[in-house]
Amino acid sequence: QVQLVESGGGLVEPGGSLTLSCAVSGSISGAGVMRWYRQAPGKQRELVATITRVGNTNFEDSVKGRFTISRDNSKNLVYLQMNSLKPEDTAVYYCNVDIWTMVVGGPVLNYWGQGTQVTVSS
Repeated sequence: QVQLVESGGGLVEPGGSLTLSCAVSGSISGAGVMRWYRQAPGKQRELVATITRVGNTNFEDSVKGRFTISRDNSKNLVYLQMNSLKPEDTAVYYCNVDIWTMVVGGPVLNYWGQGTQVTVSS
């Protein structure tokens, strides 16, 4: 069974840094686009960053220059390095990955992690 497990969240002061990790487990052929979303209290879930299998990246405007997304294709891992954190970055962060199944000619399936809490506060 395919599972996405996030880790690395926690409490950090404004200006601090955190690195989130997302591990894809289970029997898969490979991972396509990997994404990080976040959802703050009272707000809708928003896309924070994306990375393709070959390393092309995109970021939401508010995190450009502060966040970095990276991946390890051999280990099916995706990371989100968050620097210069602000209180408005406080949210539950979710990993989202397009998964190529083990079935030849089969579909690409999208999976979500359970989320990890990031709190930026003094």
